[in-house]
Amino acid sequence: MTYRQLLEELASNHDISVGYFSQGGQWIDVSDATLEYTLRALDVNLSAEPDEDELTNRLYLDYLARSSRPLPSAVVAPSGTEKSFNVHVHDGASALVHVALEDGSEREVYQDANDSAAVTVDDTLWGEATFHIPGDLPLGFHQLVLRSDGFEREYTCPLIITPQRLSTADKFVDSPVSGVMAQLYSVRSQKSWGMGDFGDLGELAEVAAREAGADFLLINPLHAAEPEPPVEDSPYLPTTRRFINPIYLRIEDIPELELLDADLRADVEEIAAEFRGRNRSAEPIERNPIFEAKLAVLRELFALQHTEARQKKFKDFTRREGEGLARFAQWCARKEALSGHHAADDEEEQANSVAFYSWLQFLCDEQLGAAHQRALDAGMKIGIITDLAVGVHPGGADAEILSEYLTPQASVGAPPDDYNQQGQDWSQPPWNPVHLAEAGYQPWRDMLATVLRNSGGVRVDHILGLFRLFWIPRMSPPTTGTYVAYDFEAMLGILALEAERAGAVVIGEDLGTMEPWIQGTLSDKGFMGTSIVWFEREDNGAPLAQDQYRPLAMSSVGTHDLPPTLAYLGGEHITLRDRLGLFTRPAEEEAAEDMAFQAQVLHLLSETGLLPERDFANLSRADRGNPTQLMGALHAFIAGTPSALTCTNLVDMVGDIRAQNQPGTTSDLYPNWCIPLCDSAGKPVLIEDLAKNSLFKAIAATSKRGPTALRGE
Repeated sequence: MTYRQLLEELASNHDISVGYFSQGGQWIDVSDATLEYTLRALDVNLSAEPDEDELTNRLYLDYLARSSRPLPSAVVAPSGTEKSFNVHVHDGASALVHVALEDGSEREVYQDANDSAAVTVDDTLWGEATFHIPGDLPLGFHQLVLRSDGFEREYTCPLIITPQRLSTADKFVDSPVSGVMAQLYSVRSQKSWGMGDFGDLGELAEVAAREAGADFLLINPLHAAEPEPPVEDSPYLPTTRRFINPIYLRIEDIPELELLDADLRADVEEIAAEFRGRNRSAEPIERNPIFEAKLAVLRELFALQHTEARQKKFKDFTRREGEGLARFAQWCARKEALSGHHAADDEEEQANSVAFYSWLQFLCDEQLGAAHQRALDAGMKIGIITDLAVGVHPGGADAEILSEYLTPQASVGAPPDDYNQQGQDWSQPPWNPVHLAEAGYQPWRDMLATVLRNSGGVRVDHILGLFRLFWIPRMSPPTTGTYVAYDFEAMLGILALEAERAGAVVIGEDLGTMEPWIQGTLSDKGFMGTSIVWFEREDNGAPLAQDQYRPLAMSSVGTHDLPPTLAYLGGEHITLRDRLGLFTRPAEEEAAEDMAFQAQVLHLLSETGLLPERDFANLSRADRGNPTQLMGALHAFIAGTPSALTCTNLVDMVGDIRAQNQPGTTSDLYPNWCIPLCDSAGKPVLIEDLAKNSLFKAIAATSKRGPTALRGE
């Protein structure tokens, strides 16, 4: 075999793609250097310049390792499936296997024929036996137990039985609902400290339910950023995905505030008044001074003597969250000490700092839960839908705490496509699929349980990453990356299990470059996909007809990665990217293609009866009609699709025109994730303004599903 053939075989054995199809259908061969680098990142021992003999030897060593492993890393099976698995024991020794269920009881497994030849590994002959589990095991996290007279101890591995199909979205396929999406930090009320908070979240949910008939409120990820300023602006580059960002805490809703003496209460009110003055500013949100002020007040509140009832609630919370919370709080305390802002000089102060950061998570859990309950009490059928980011900051808490399950040598991203022609590097270290499986997917399970606890659903950003992720050698361009596959049956199955237990819907953001079978797999397993009007096309490239939208999906006009609809209709997604130098071909070509496709979409709207007939293909942007009416027709079109969920962006409902995020840029190019909610004139819009905002009411009316009247009418 040639060097390339040996390298490809070794890469394939470790689920590394040796090539992939681009969005345009072109096959891209992955370089030798990238394959070698990715193998090393997955702990495959290769020299700096391997040759054919070394690769041949490595393939043989991998074979020996597989042939002498007593049990698999983990076995994950859908309920009702008699899944088989192999065990390895010393040749001729007994192999006794049973299932230890999570409730403490035991079940048998059944042995199958296996005539594989024994293999000698380090002078020991190893034999292989095959078993299968019964098909009636209950859902849950169990264990396989192996005993053999050739071993001095028993071996175990996780056995996880997952739902055949997530059922939580089925009722919405039968009776579709609509909702609103918003970036929480951008939505402020008269009580905000310059950016949205958990109190605003509850209030916005009530307004969306009452005034727009919304059954859910989809928001940005709430994952924690750095423990103190300066903090990362992007909610999609958190320090941890398991815990929550305390910057969203509403100080006035913390019970301990009542324990402050009059002078300190007056000081807090003075600070609050200062930051409330920022709520009417259209300037980009500055998180650092807001967080610094909140932390100062929170430290004062934590130092008080709390009531016994509150102390008990806090202890119960820390007990439930266990070691994960303790390690995160310890990381925060270490970061704080290293900064020198609040140095802990002795063990007591260090312990106090750890307790403080644990207490912040207790407050976040409490306030987020209260906001979700307000949404349900307002009549929402789903309530708050939160968002799960793809990964974490390479210098964050998870990168350190979960380091043994991550791959710091690689960075997650995306290959070049039509929208990001230079590719994307998100800088996040990916899961190590081998180490994650060996841990029984516990870090994945812990994260999901926390994310789903105070929500009615979760949007999984780039759900394709549960099938495969695009790994880029760190500090290299995206064009040098390749895909690494994951056990999607395990990743999706555990997600389905946790969501089913929580009664939560799951929306997969399944946009971008993907293999064609993936959307079908997600649908078969009960996960909703994501449909965006500008991206949905027939096989011939024409915009997708209204009745052809997927029922098992959340459909909308735009996303947080596109400019608001008014700006999109005006070509701002072309103008902005051209200004930022993100194109690899002339902007005039981009604009011409965009105008042509928008004309097809608008023509489809006229065929659907939502717009008057016009020759859109030969009209300029300015001559196509009133942009607000065009936007309303787009939202009415989406509301008329068969999708289980349809979603209206709050920025569209107030006529905002500034993009929240421009993918492929950093803060020095564009103020991503810092744009406050404003109208078309650049005037800030507060939550209290929504009910009397004429555009809000008009777009809410066009976005309604079916004959159901708006709540409160």
